[in-house]
Amino acid sequence: MTAKRARNLAFSAIVLIAAAIWIFPLYWALTTSLRSENRIISDAGVLIDELNFSAYIDVLSTSKLPLWYLNSVGTSVIITVIVLLTGMMCAYALSQLRFPGRQTLYLLVVASFMVPVPALYVAQFVLMNDLDMVNTWWGIILPQLIVPVVVIVYKQFFDAIPREMREAVLLDGGGEFVLLFKLYLPLNWGITAALAIITFISAWNNFFWPFLVVTSEDMMTIPVGITQVTDAFGVAYARMMALALLAAAPVIIGYLIFQRRVTEAVMISAGVKG
Repeated sequence: MTAKRARNLAFSAIVLIAAAIWIFPLYWALTTSLRSENRIISDAGVLIDELNFSAYIDVLSTSKLPLWYLNSVGTSVIITVIVLLTGMMCAYALSQLRFPGRQTLYLLVVASFMVPVPALYVAQFVLMNDLDMVNTWWGIILPQLIVPVVVIVYKQFFDAIPREMREAVLLDGGGEFVLLFKLYLPLNWGITAALAIITFISAWNNFFWPFLVVTSEDMMTIPVGITQVTDAFGVAYARMMALALLAAAPVIIGYLIFQRRVTEAVMISAGVKG
């Protein structure tokens, strides 16, 4: 066996071990959710030896999970659309238009990375309360619309487009909106898709801000709602695992379908922040 092949085998073994360590908690959650409570307490085995879907039926029938799904999907979609649209237009202005204070504005966008998001929560909550938006969708949505990485990524790609293409469209009578939506956007569909996926996942997984601004169960999102499910007779392990898996299912399925785009978006975001 050559040294190169030995290194490849060692690397493959390390990757497989790391993958097993990463996936084991998900596997354990699945096996727990498919057992009865008595079996969970009496047997600590990790093999799937029982297919009991009562925990899933109980969660779907007795909790407000469908309503929490609706809240999470609705707020996450609105956040994603608004973030991409406003970020795209802001990046286009910073990249292609010439106006006083353009560089200063871009520096402010870049400098916003230095401000920790939790440091803004008190001011944001006071503002939402003054606007009577506590316990509403817009109270959840508005503070999450500030995503400077979207502006920076779009600007970098808009800067790379040859100005001759812009001048040709202007000579044909096209305006700025025609340039943005019929020239620049089609040339960056891949970036738009990647940013849309990672923005949606980030909004879906956000826990702390919705936890602060929502006060009723009917307005809770998935991450907040699953913390409210309790059992009067103690911890219901199967029910909790079933609820957690149902809550994570859309993100897991979305990642499996759009894995390449998600990886691309993470790399782009990490490159900008680095």
